[in-house]
Amino acid sequence: MITRCYTDLIQLPTFKERYEYLRLNGSVGFDTFGFDRYLNQKFYRSPEWRQIRRDVIIRDEGRDLAMEGYELYGNIFVHHMNPICSDDLINISESILNPEYLICVSKRTHDAIHFGDTSTLPQLPTERTPNDMCPWK
Repeated sequence: MITRCYTDLIQLPTFKERYEYLRLNGSVGFDTFGFDRYLNQKFYRSPEWRQIRRDVIIRDEGRDLAMEGYELYGNIFVHHMNPICSDDLINISESILNPEYLICVSKRTHDAIHFGDTSTLPQLPTERTPNDMCPWK
């Protein structure tokens, strides 16, 4: 299994490349924690998570995949780049609170990473050039 990290991610120059690096190709409806969902909920309410989440948002300047031009307004998700499981939460694995394995994303980007639906990914407006709408030039 590939271990994804922030240091490698930010070397990628485009949003699409960063998305491809993180894409998991999961399936909708797959239950990650099953009956252990309470662990997930307890973790995301912990003071430790709230602090690291805040730190990651500041580091990424509130940008989707930490990309300039992809500022997030409203809800910001802090995504674990490497899937976590119940054991990670029970044992408080080092990776779940390490900013090297976390990134800011929008809900749409988060869903695309997990489920592969690229139609929801944000797009920057196409940069216009002189005569780009003139078919005879």
